[in-house]
Amino acid sequence: MSVNALICIDIQNDFCPGGALAVADGDAIIAPVNQMIADAKARGDAIVLTQDWHPDDHASFADNHDAATPFDIVEMFYGAQVLWPKHCVRGSAGASFHANLDTDHADLVIRKGFRAAIDSYSAFFENDQTTPTGLHGYLQARGITKLMMVGLATDYCVAFSALDGAKLGYDVTVDLGACRAIDLEGSLARQIEAMRQAGITLING
Repeated sequence: MSVNALICIDIQNDFCPGGALAVADGDAIIAPVNQMIADAKARGDAIVLTQDWHPDDHASFADNHDAATPFDIVEMFYGAQVLWPKHCVRGSAGASFHANLDTDHADLVIRKGFRAAIDSYSAFFENDQTTPTGLHGYLQARGITKLMMVGLATDYCVAFSALDGAKLGYDVTVDLGACRAIDLEGSLARQIEAMRQAGITLING
């Protein structure tokens, strides 16, 4: 039974150059991630992809709030929420995985953020920190204890996923060389420190 999983987070068109919420050099991670996918397949590790999958009326979109602009912060029922440009609308080209990403060997695709009233950064929980995505149950069923995380963006969906994984008791490593960040007002440094404090192993930073 496998004890390892590679979690590839949100490597989608809208987070790559030219996308609606582009992360600088986001597409530069695709070649190293593809190599990691090939290596994981050869070892028999689980390969999981996550995918932002928002309805058009999602509450995290600035367009859906009067007089709001992208990157404003508002209070939702679950706490503070950054308002984002409309991105990864389900079924759109922007929500699709980048064409060069090797998706054929994925064992599981986790779609998140599909509930209109709540955003979802983490691969494990929506932003209320209680509504599960199903990933934890899948990993438990396969006896997986060690996670390698890569993807977009380092300081949001990758970090939230890594921190939740550590809270759930997984041995989590983040390969920073296969991630890229938004870095919104110091968010990258804050999240790097939070991951270190949580005992997450950070490599290639």
